[in-house]
Amino acid sequence: MNLHALRIFHTVAEKGGVTRASEDLLISQPAVTAQVRNLEKELGFALLAPKGRGALLTDGGRLVADYAKRLFALEREIESGIREYKAGFSGVLRIVATYLPANLLLPEWLARYKQEHPQVEVVLTTVNSREAVEQLLHYDAEVAVYGGGWEEQPGIAWEQLLEDELWFIVPNSHPYAGQEISLAEMMKVPFILREEGSSTRERLFSLCRALNVNPPKVGLQFNGVGEAVRAVIAGYGANFISSMAVRDYVERKEVSRVFVRGLTLMNPIAVCTRKEEMLSPVAEAFVGLIRGEVKWWQKRPRGGV
Repeated sequence: MNLHALRIFHTVAEKGGVTRASEDLLISQPAVTAQVRNLEKELGFALLAPKGRGALLTDGGRLVADYAKRLFALEREIESGIREYKAGFSGVLRIVATYLPANLLLPEWLARYKQEHPQVEVVLTTVNSREAVEQLLHYDAEVAVYGGGWEEQPGIAWEQLLEDELWFIVPNSHPYAGQEISLAEMMKVPFILREEGSSTRERLFSLCRALNVNPPKVGLQFNGVGEAVRAVIAGYGANFISSMAVRDYVERKEVSRVFVRGLTLMNPIAVCTRKEEMLSPVAEAFVGLIRGEVKWWQKRPRGGV
């Protein structure tokens, strides 16, 4: 079907005649009439019936006019939807995040994002470091917010947003509470650690190997950060954890730091995407937002607790 002719006929039907349609379309009346005649020839029936100086829609004309109205309304809806999508205001944003940013950073970041992009559907999945990389590579997510040590991964682009110090913590009643000791002494304490695949756990074991120190004994294992901290509060073991996750507990004197001689370890927080792939507009808008949000975290006080 000649959509150009259909669009002109639609305008004739909407405006109530050829004269008004020609004025609206800024083309001559003969040109409008010619396009309607061409459409009638293509369809095999009349669309307009003469009425004095004007024209009436035939039954066939009313049928075609109804279809044309719906068609061009859908066209406008498609154009509007595409504009919103390109501007990052509609679509689905799939994020995978490790436990630290998922619990301490993303709730605030996503709240701000949704205020600005209420029509975007956000799907957030919380996993460990190994699973975050896998989900990104397998296209289960478009953006990964990753907390922990990083080794170069084929196909993954890494952009560091901020970093936070890693702390050793113990119960307040522990002999090492508030003390400065060696790493070998620290490793004599049973540890409460995350599951295998956690970057913080891998950092601790890697550190022991690098410094030729016996690795920690794992007394308890949890899949979440909060559970591990609460176990220390309850009086058992030690934990190796980002200060961002435990600073408030230390300031409230619910747990105590242990200072390991000669060690200052930082925990990077990064946004990861697939290399050489253009982000969708919704993901581009999200990444742009969090780049701005990290400025507050970079200005916060560190250490000294």
